[in-house]
Amino acid sequence: MGELDRRRALRLLGAGGAAAALATGLLPGLARAAAGGGPPDPVAATYLRVLLRHTRWAEQQFDPAAGTYPARDFTFAVVLGNAVLLTRDGYDATIAGVGRETLRAHTLATIRRFAASNRLAGGSEWGRKLFFDTTFQSYFVLAARLLWTDLDDPTRQNVERITAEQAAYTTALGTGDDPDSGSWTPHGLLGGHVGDTKLEEMGVYAQSLAPALAWAPTDPRAAEWRAAFGAWSRNEAGLPAADLANPRLVDGRPISANTATNLYDTFVVENHGSFGPHYQEELWRTSGRNAMHFLAAGTPLPEVLTAQPNGELLWRTMLLMTSDAGEPLMPMVADREHLYGRDVIPLTFRAQVLGDRHAARAEADLAARLEPYQAYPPADRITKFSGEPKYEPEARAELAISYLLHEWRAAHGGPVVPVDEREFAAHAAGVADFGPGPGLLAHRSPAAWAGTVSKPGFVKFAWQPHHDDWLFVLGGANPMLLPATNFAVLERHARTWTKVRDGFDGTVGVLRFDTGYAALATLPTGAAVYASSGVAAGEGVLDVHNLAMPGVPGLDGDRSYTAADGTVTVKAGTAPAGARTDELTFAPVTARHVRMLGIEPDPQYGYSLWAFEVRDGAGPDLARAATASASSASPGKEAKYAIDGDATTRWAVSTSDRTRADSWLAADLGAPATFDRVRLSWEAAAGRKYRVETSPDGLTWTSVATYPVPDLRTTRGRLDVDGRAGIVVSGPNPITVAGNRVTLSDGPATPLLAELYPEPAGARPSGRRTTTAPAVQASVTDGFLVLVNLGDAPVHGTVTLPGETRLYRGEQTVTRTGTELSYALAPAEGRIEPPRFTVRGPAGLKAVVRDASRVELTAPAGWLPVLVTVTPDGGRARPVLLPPRRTVPVVFGELRPYPLTDRALGGTTFPAEPRPPGMSSPAAAVDDDPATAWRPGPDGRMVVDLGAVTEVSAVELAWTRGRVPVATVETSVDGVTYATADTGPARYVAVRTDWRPGDASLTRLSVRT
Repeated sequence: MGELDRRRALRLLGAGGAAAALATGLLPGLARAAAGGGPPDPVAATYLRVLLRHTRWAEQQFDPAAGTYPARDFTFAVVLGNAVLLTRDGYDATIAGVGRETLRAHTLATIRRFAASNRLAGGSEWGRKLFFDTTFQSYFVLAARLLWTDLDDPTRQNVERITAEQAAYTTALGTGDDPDSGSWTPHGLLGGHVGDTKLEEMGVYAQSLAPALAWAPTDPRAAEWRAAFGAWSRNEAGLPAADLANPRLVDGRPISANTATNLYDTFVVENHGSFGPHYQEELWRTSGRNAMHFLAAGTPLPEVLTAQPNGELLWRTMLLMTSDAGEPLMPMVADREHLYGRDVIPLTFRAQVLGDRHAARAEADLAARLEPYQAYPPADRITKFSGEPKYEPEARAELAISYLLHEWRAAHGGPVVPVDEREFAAHAAGVADFGPGPGLLAHRSPAAWAGTVSKPGFVKFAWQPHHDDWLFVLGGANPMLLPATNFAVLERHARTWTKVRDGFDGTVGVLRFDTGYAALATLPTGAAVYASSGVAAGEGVLDVHNLAMPGVPGLDGDRSYTAADGTVTVKAGTAPAGARTDELTFAPVTARHVRMLGIEPDPQYGYSLWAFEVRDGAGPDLARAATASASSASPGKEAKYAIDGDATTRWAVSTSDRTRADSWLAADLGAPATFDRVRLSWEAAAGRKYRVETSPDGLTWTSVATYPVPDLRTTRGRLDVDGRAGIVVSGPNPITVAGNRVTLSDGPATPLLAELYPEPAGARPSGRRTTTAPAVQASVTDGFLVLVNLGDAPVHGTVTLPGETRLYRGEQTVTRTGTELSYALAPAEGRIEPPRFTVRGPAGLKAVVRDASRVELTAPAGWLPVLVTVTPDGGRARPVLLPPRRTVPVVFGELRPYPLTDRALGGTTFPAEPRPPGMSSPAAAVDDDPATAWRPGPDGRMVVDLGAVTEVSAVELAWTRGRVPVATVETSVDGVTYATADTGPARYVAVRTDWRPGDASLTRLSVRT
């Protein structure tokens, strides 16, 4: 922020506010308490209310004996949220649970102690260590600056020492590892992307330098700090294929000088062995922390914070994953879902600092969830559903920073107005095959999100109508459609269709297992089709969130399920997530042994029981006098603790057996006894399915009860889920609803086809269609023809389409009852064919659809001409007179002939933002829009990524009017080494120009294969 902006903002405050701001060194937008005034906009007001209520949790952590908040889990970082509340109007002690002056005293005492105990200030308690001390150090320093005038001189000196000496320490490491941080490493400035991106690590190195650059810019060492900060920051999202194509200078250094590889070349981040959106967001999370120091100090922002190499391409993939709550859906992460408070700052930074109106929409959606979420048990917290205690003080601090960023934006141009929901949905829509490494094929349509996940341990076919992150449970090891996530994927086949190239967005993912094939096809309407050869028993699993979280759509404490047989309502449980008590009754049996035999464990932790009780009616617990045994046990959680009558002890399977389905716990009653019920009190590791069995001798077992007992069972192939989704199933097994689990094929392994709709199915008929090849499943869903070969051999045949007048690509014949279409499919191939035409004509009429603009019609046998009517999708009807036994091509020249053969269409282009001066977006040359064009700028060069190495036969360039610059075509297989060529194997195709002002722009770059 320049001095002119600083003076302009000071004038907004008036004399008193200016004096206060100058005294603290804070920009006036952050010194509102001196000038008065409330939150600058409704989202900021929400943040302030949430912080106020969250103070109840913070005060519960306060240690009266020490007189401070504790060091444990960096809880003392709550001081930043306190500092914001103490320096803003509207403090309410009733909501906060503590008086303002008491909170001030607690806060100042904590800052005083931890400023002195920091290693960089001569203490020994905390600090200096890059992971994760410097993150909380950043919050701590900012809190101290907000309360600067309330601090004593020794504390100020300690804060200044912490700020500067951290930068000195980090810079002294060069590109080496912090010896205090264990195995955490950024791998120098080379990075890493497989399994464990170094984006986060480089961000931490950079954020350890930002406070010093902001608050001590005149320090003699600042130039060295600035160079290190720039190197780490520019390389955070490093990817050579993109970086080498971008000569743009950022903070005086060319992006092409970057050295790191921290991303997959599909612009996705992998961390902890899976796609983890939280770590992709880290780019903007650390930027938000860093920017706040610069803005608060009135120091200019480093350019990299607003011109992050590859940041916009990473943001596009984040948009593809966005839920209706603004945060990403996470099919491979279980313990970081729904951490709403922690997810605010990346969105706030993009919205308030970068001015991104789409991010502002996501931020507003997330803010709307915060208060209902905060009120849900355990009340007051803002990072529920996770086991990492440090997330709570971290989220409080980042919510405080987010509030401050809104204040800064209000003082510098006013609030960023979010786009409306419809515009956001259209902008975020798209498809991406991120590749077999990340193991994700994703599709976001305006009505749903869907993905095929092939990453080991997370294998599933995910579908979330309306992007509702509280409908189906899709995170981590929770199964979706497949009955478990530990299936070994032997083959992965992924295909995408894109609107620019094919006229619609869609995907098909086909996975081969040792038991067969399963596939998911996703459509632009939000519908999806699941097809399986029958890979396992109990297929088609959908677990449903069922909570009482008023204010969040759908979470009113129950879920309703409607089938042709009737409607059932499943109430939300009151126990913590996963925990429950099951009482299974059965006809009286006399036996000596009784056991729980698992069928399906909790996907994370297996089986664990607080109590296992055996009774006859209301009689005593027979298990109390029994001897317990189990298939395995964790130390200190042996089988005996499930029958000891102590509610605080429990049995749990061994860690190595957590994924074992058939774990068991047994009780030997000592002698035959008669009983008719077993009561099981589960810990969070509650069995999803199990049997209760009895035995006279402990060798031969008989099942007497099974859990779960279905709430609803239907064989009529149709189910509506809470009015939010509709499912139509073709298969011999029943659909069941048991508690919060839906099983679409509840029985032995058998072929299955399910159509999934983002609205109630109602009386929809099945879209399944008959084919002549047993391995081929076919469906017409929302007018789209889906064909999947669930076999390992190529097949050809026909599919019968009764009642159809629609024509699909390929050869088909009109019959008396519809049409019959011929197909040829490779092994494990899936196809989506949109309707290209409709036709009215006699039986025997033959049609060959070449593309969306051309169909060839052949009259049936006869002697007289035949009049037919052809209507293209999205076009006007045309009558056609067909001579007998003649083929007539019908061409609609005004329509795009989808699918287009140009391999460059819709490809990712470089340079991505930030672009060199004078250059417009290269994407305009591959968007199939003649009204847009790429302006190269001086000696401009662009690259298009074809997505995979392919044999290029020709490259064509089309220019606007004006002098056509000299242009050279280059190709590369790796994006690093290029050769002058316009044919041959290539993944990357580049155009180099000698463009000068006034020259023509490139309106089309086409690649033919």
